[in-house]
Amino acid sequence: MTQRTDRIDELLRQEIGTILTREVKDPRIGFATVTRVETAPDLRHAKVWISVIGGRTERRETIAALGRAMPFVRHELGSRLRIRRIPDLHVQLDETPERGTRVLHLLEELEAGRMPDAEPAPDGETLPTPVVRMRHEGDLADEPPSAAPPPGPARRGRPRRAPLGATGPAGPATGRPTKLPRPSGGRRPKR
Repeated sequence: MTQRTDRIDELLRQEIGTILTREVKDPRIGFATVTRVETAPDLRHAKVWISVIGGRTERRETIAALGRAMPFVRHELGSRLRIRRIPDLHVQLDETPERGTRVLHLLEELEAGRMPDAEPAPDGETLPTPVVRMRHEGDLADEPPSAAPPPGPARRGRPRRAPLGATGPAGPATGRPTKLPRPSGGRRPKR
């Protein structure tokens, strides 16, 4: 793929996700997320990969409802985007979360000392339920702290500016003002 089609794919993914959450009012569409979009080089067709939380029947119903909603989504894309051709949208079920859940299930069984089952996971929720990890022999006594800093209070609005005459980031020891003084004569220099 070229950089152009990659940019168009990302733009389509964002816009389709926005349209599905804000504009489409179909109750059959459950918890659906647009995971990726693959556009053909000629921009005539695009595969829209959708991840759906729920059982198999819920996923099938959601994908069918999304398939019926795609002409509306394509029309909305035509009014929002300034590209020459809006591709025909083809909905595909993204099964990556189910595969990830299956791998986690296999790892849990191996960690517990059981042989993994050859059968797939039961028909239910597709995402695993988080569980507390049990301590094992050889674990560190104290877990190392997280590398990420703890979240601080979120600030809203614009960042504050330093008042006139305040010193810059170098600090008051340098005495450099944040704003340069105007040249004599009181006029601004031409740029």
